[in-house]
Amino acid sequence: MSAFDPADTPGSADTGADPGSGIRSDDRVLPVPDMGLVVLVGISGSGKSTFARRNFLPTQVVSSDVCRGLVSDDENDQSATADAFELLHHIVATRLRRGLLTVVDATNVQQRARAELVRIAKKHDVLATAIVLDVPEALARERNAARTDRDFGSHVLHRQRRELKRGLNKLGKEGFRRVYALDGPADAEAARVEMERGWSDKRDLTGPFDIIGDVHGCRAELEELLSQLGYVLARDESGRAVGAHHPGGRTAVFVGDLVDRGRTAPACCTW
Repeated sequence: MSAFDPADTPGSADTGADPGSGIRSDDRVLPVPDMGLVVLVGISGSGKSTFARRNFLPTQVVSSDVCRGLVSDDENDQSATADAFELLHHIVATRLRRGLLTVVDATNVQQRARAELVRIAKKHDVLATAIVLDVPEALARERNAARTDRDFGSHVLHRQRRELKRGLNKLGKEGFRRVYALDGPADAEAARVEMERGWSDKRDLTGPFDIIGDVHGCRAELEELLSQLGYVLARDESGRAVGAHHPGGRTAVFVGDLVDRGRTAPACCTW
């Protein structure tokens, strides 16, 4: 398994398969944001639906096949694909707006298909993760042949795999926060998704709150205000304030500018 984090790659967001292009890991745990978008990528028969069933709740998975069936009563009706993806995008957007983890189960081998999903994620201010299931074309062909509900030629798989390989090295530049490449069925079976709480998720804080506006680099005035509000300042050996807590469990929430104008702007960023 290869794991790539574009944000942690110095000077480049390329998540290519060469050793120097990103973070590589043999860890079988795949952290994903618990309020984000997961895009499964792989040719038909690569095991995306099986992977989704094993790692996510049924309600978290939005399948293009299911959407195609909903708009046509036939999951294999390719003439209904446009309507199916219009429905899929609507469901994805609605779930993300409601702060729900959403997993897209579709081939997603084409860049334009992934771009629309990344756009929806950005619109709702959530991170997008790509999980690629890369299996040999022969194995995918064998799996599809065993399914009585699948009827398309091998040329379709060949085209899908060609598109997958063409875009695999560029996924990190498409807006995905993380890219996981599972190489073969063994990797996919061993991998385990682990929900990761976002740094901005503060739902555990229920108040009471003290709302503070612009500080504008005025550290001394900020310390005085916090003291008046009952906060106890923690100081280092030189007497400089390095933190604060409220005995009554109150939480200070800063909604304005911390720096700018004031003479001690840098010091306001050291807490």
